Amino acid sequence: MNMHIALCLLTRKAFLILVSLAFFTFSASAQRMMKTINDGWDFRKDGETRWQPINLPHTFNLDAYSQRNYYQGKGEYRKKLSLSEIAPTKRYYLKIDAASKAADVKVNGQVAGSHAGGYSAFILDVTGLIRENNEIEITVDNARRDITPLWADFTFWGGIYRDVWLITTPEQHFNMANYGSTGVFVSTPVANEREGVVQVKAEVTNDADSRIRLKMQNRIYDAQGKLLQTNAQPFSLKAGETATVEYKSDVIDNPQLWTPEMPTLYRVVTAIVNAKTGEVLDEISNKIGFRWFSFDADKGFSLNGKPYKLRGVNRHQDQAPVGVAIDDEVNRRDIRQIKEIGCNFIRISHYPQDDALLDACDELGLLAWEEIPIIDIVPDTPGYDDHCEMNLVEMIRQHYNHPCIMAWGYMNEILLIAPTPDKPEWPAVRDRTVKLAQRLEKRLKEEDSSRVSVMAFHGSDLYNTIGLALGDVAGWNLYQGWYFGELPHFEQWLEDQHARYPHRPIIVSEWGAGSDKRIHSVKGRPFDFSMEYQQEYIEHYLPYIENNDYIAGCAYWGYVDFNVAARQESMPRVNNKGLFYNDRTPKDIAYYFKAMWRKDVPVLHIASRDWALRTGKAGEEHPIKIYTNLDEVELILNGASCGKQCTSNYNTIFRVKLPEGNSSLVARGYRNGVLVEDVMMMTLALFPDLHQGDELAVNVGSNCYFISDVSHLTWLPDRPYTAGEWGYVNGKGRSTTSEIYNTVDGPVYQTWMEDITEYKIDAPAGTYEVELLMADVSRPARQQANLLGKGDERASAVSKRFDITICGEVVEQNFSPADNNRYLNACRRRYIVNNNDGCIDIRFTPLQGKPVLSGLKVRRL
Repeated sequence: MNMHIALCLLTRKAFLILVSLAFFTFSASAQRMMKTINDGWDFRKDGETRWQPINLPHTFNLDAYSQRNYYQGKGEYRKKLSLSEIAPTKRYYLKIDAASKAADVKVNGQVAGSHAGGYSAFILDVTGLIRENNEIEITVDNARRDITPLWADFTFWGGIYRDVWLITTPEQHFNMANYGSTGVFVSTPVANEREGVVQVKAEVTNDADSRIRLKMQNRIYDAQGKLLQTNAQPFSLKAGETATVEYKSDVIDNPQLWTPEMPTLYRVVTAIVNAKTGEVLDEISNKIGFRWFSFDADKGFSLNGKPYKLRGVNRHQDQAPVGVAIDDEVNRRDIRQIKEIGCNFIRISHYPQDDALLDACDELGLLAWEEIPIIDIVPDTPGYDDHCEMNLVEMIRQHYNHPCIMAWGYMNEILLIAPTPDKPEWPAVRDRTVKLAQRLEKRLKEEDSSRVSVMAFHGSDLYNTIGLALGDVAGWNLYQGWYFGELPHFEQWLEDQHARYPHRPIIVSEWGAGSDKRIHSVKGRPFDFSMEYQQEYIEHYLPYIENNDYIAGCAYWGYVDFNVAARQESMPRVNNKGLFYNDRTPKDIAYYFKAMWRKDVPVLHIASRDWALRTGKAGEEHPIKIYTNLDEVELILNGASCGKQCTSNYNTIFRVKLPEGNSSLVARGYRNGVLVEDVMMMTLALFPDLHQGDELAVNVGSNCYFISDVSHLTWLPDRPYTAGEWGYVNGKGRSTTSEIYNTVDGPVYQTWMEDITEYKIDAPAGTYEVELLMADVSRPARQQANLLGKGDERASAVSKRFDITICGEVVEQNFSPADNNRYLNACRRRYIVNNNDGCIDIRFTPLQGKPVLSGLKVRRL
């Protein structure tokens, strides 16, 4: 080849490269462009004059962490947005991923649109409003009464708490007016071990003023990124027309199936191409999974043709100190953590959550039930039903393409606060509830017949008798042994339902017990909030679920302790049933789930991290529980073996005599000949000895130890008096779930001895400081409906007045803990007394009502 020919060829090649680059640049600039505009916003609450600079995501309800009656109303957001140019052939959109629970949007002073619903995205076309320098104004309202939820056991966080996007497209694009979705819907109508077929339905819009010829191109890639198939379908659109274009792939032989254990994802790239120029105008990429599933009333759940127990948790999205204004990384972290304990399933409760969460479920492998938040009761409010249906459609269309989704839900415990059938208002409530359920069930099936419909019922047979059991699967939220009844009533309920409705699939959609790290008991009982009773509760429920095929599976309530501004109990503003604390630190009980559900890794955990500081007598045995999936475990205390024990129900309990002070604990076992160990430190403080000048603190009326997280003082469980010791002479132990104000040690005041007349502490003669703790709960606070009456434990409605005498000296006359109308307030008084008789005798003389004592503290001076 001579130099001239070579130069000509090189020149021609360079020219083609330049042309290609120019075409690529033109194509790229013509395609969809998305960017977040989360920074540089200003915010103020309705009625305020001062703006504060903020970034999104943002909630205006951080007050929900500190007060029951958090702000519900309007919040105003504004942002200056500058663009380098406004192209006349482009379309401009704002996409708000979530604004709770209603939003009105203006651009440059003109109305761009509004949205009703706090948990789904919405898209507004702002093409005719936007210019190079812009002001965006969004008013958010979390107090609207025509938008669900109206009542629920979680906080209605107000604000723009997910991303806001600016999206630009060419004039031909996928439909941006399809309920906040991409307008592209991908399914797998054929999915089995031998073959798979992909189906795409795409809505395409032509916003130009003339007809255009287009192609819809679909490319399918396998999990390794190999191009498997490509297809281009010609079509044309008139000016202003939106049309649906469909595509069904050729058979994909022997597809790799999607499972939680092997979440294999294929990719479908759908593009709109100018048929004349070949220019790519708009493009959407979706990950898909080939899988199929079924529910059966006797066999439970099956995945890809095999029996498969659903093992999961419910997940609320908030995390202190930011509420629900969380980053995508939080969503991904949560799914990794849920997977780590062995879950293959998640109930996304009680509302649609961020796309990042669904993406993580697809990629890491969690089957999902997602729902809209129609909770507790259906109101007679104009527009409410329409908004519910719209929110259902938004959820389905926005998350339709996620292979993790297997169930859509639309009501949770919808009869919880409904009037009972003997009330005159019952027929109207019943009829509108059933009518709405029928409407939503019909629409759900129209939108997506490939998934199942599900509702979550609380433990009432009314759901069956009035015709609310419409869905494909019945979810039961059951709390026997916690809010009511006893632990065995759980399985009795399920067995009765299965016998009476033998063709109805069942899943346990909620079950759980509260736990407070400050509260411990060697003999836990319902609603004492001890860590130990939560363990007992779970250790009863979970084996039954696992060992009975007719139960498809379960979702434990809940993954983490989460904020409920209206809750009181031992930790006000917290539902503390979580397997993890709100900061995502695991509780010991999380390892029980992991031991049962993780067969692929050895699990060995000394379940005493939540109670590492013990109090007891010298030589007294202490229970040390170990969660494990090993057959046998050895416990070593300070280098000495406590022996080996076989495990049962994935745990074993050693009873060991801890020495005073710090001790090392080592749990040891073998799996397939490989050593597995866990190590922790534990501290034992001896019971206080008043003879030695120790301080005695008693959690009067309680069966539990309470360890203050501020002072670290341990308040001991109460007991009856015996000579030479201390305890109550008479009285009845009582409790409340009402919040006690003006104290950080609320649980001490939430239990008490009522109708007490005497408390005795045998102690050496001398001068003592005696501290008495009391609260008057004769006017209890209004409780959440979710407590199912548990919050009604309280003293008589009569205010208390009594005299107090200590060591024969009257220290209070005509006394009431509620003086100055301070009901539900901590009252804590100290007295200096002389004990001359070897006994600190505290006497209560009733004047009105029954005397009460919640706690006492004694120390020698």
